[in-house]
Amino acid sequence: MSGVLAEDEMLPSIRSLASDIRISVMTIKKAYDELESEGYIVTVQGKGSFVAPRNVELAKEQAKRDIEEHLNKIIRLSKTYDIKKSELIDLFDFLMESDDDE
Repeated sequence: MSGVLAEDEMLPSIRSLASDIRISVMTIKKAYDELESEGYIVTVQGKGSFVAPRNVELAKEQAKRDIEEHLNKIIRLSKTYDIKKSELIDLFDFLMESDDDE
């Protein structure tokens, strides 16, 4: 198994998965409910749960959160070494431009 699920792929039933991995049905249900509320899976009454189609906006929002986390680390590091905002912006601009050249 590759560990990657395809869009619209059917997930195991809650009871089946709970039995297979020996975890409470309620724990699996809670996990499925959370995955559904976050847009990762969809549940169709009487048919089961399926991997949701890729949501571009959801992926973009996750990328923004990741970038924000990295930027916060950069800000803390720059304050530790007294690196000015203008220097960071210059470095950012340089790196963006050099990435465009590739």
